[in-house]
Amino acid sequence: MSAIDLYARATEGFDGRVAHTVAVLQSAASEHAGRIVQATSLGAEDMVITDLIARHGLPIAVATLETGKLHLETMALIPRIEQRCGLKVEVYQPAAESVVHFVNTNGERAMYESLELRKACCAIRKLEPLARMLAGSSAWVTGLRREQSDTRGGVPFSEADDKGRIKFNPLADWSWADVWHYIATRDVPYNPLHDEFMPSIGCAPCTRAIAVGEPFRAGRWWWEDEKAKECGLHVKDAPVSEVSALGAPR
Repeated sequence: MSAIDLYARATEGFDGRVAHTVAVLQSAASEHAGRIVQATSLGAEDMVITDLIARHGLPIAVATLETGKLHLETMALIPRIEQRCGLKVEVYQPAAESVVHFVNTNGERAMYESLELRKACCAIRKLEPLARMLAGSSAWVTGLRREQSDTRGGVPFSEADDKGRIKFNPLADWSWADVWHYIATRDVPYNPLHDEFMPSIGCAPCTRAIAVGEPFRAGRWWWEDEKAKECGLHVKDAPVSEVSALGAPR
């Protein structure tokens, strides 16, 4: 059974939420012309946003992080987006020297050893390249939704990040059913791992399928406390520099 079969359904107010999301994106593109980027995780939510950007011809750049640990199924979406939407997806990778040094010092399975090492891995593979992705931008767009977790329950449609940029979350009030109804009715490509009960997909070592009744993000960093389940991309004042003490070059 596909994710569309499992999750997609029309909900009251869906068309209004789509219209509001388009309005948020149009306003963001106008206010931050030439200085706004969608930081896509290539997950279902971000595929919806990318489709809206392409469908409405919005001048918002699209970029993603290639951490070196993503599933092949995730990476395969990049050429599909470029071919279907006619958009160039900019790919940002971690500094190779930092990755090699971290792995040599802490091992390939460091993320399982401690929360500190897992966050250090995320900092090297995600936070540092994200900083390069957003350099020179005054705004960025994410697929955050309030329904994703308790820690994201108060996600606003826009907010200032710790660098003073505006972060737009145009799907903040969408449900999981909304996301998949949009994908189904617009024939949006998506990661086939969603069909394997992976609603939230990150790096391969840190993602598993969830069981019936488990929270949306239960398959991310499942060995950690529920409140710790963020990589730092959406946490203000994420301490990128702290990784130097954990094996990354200073």
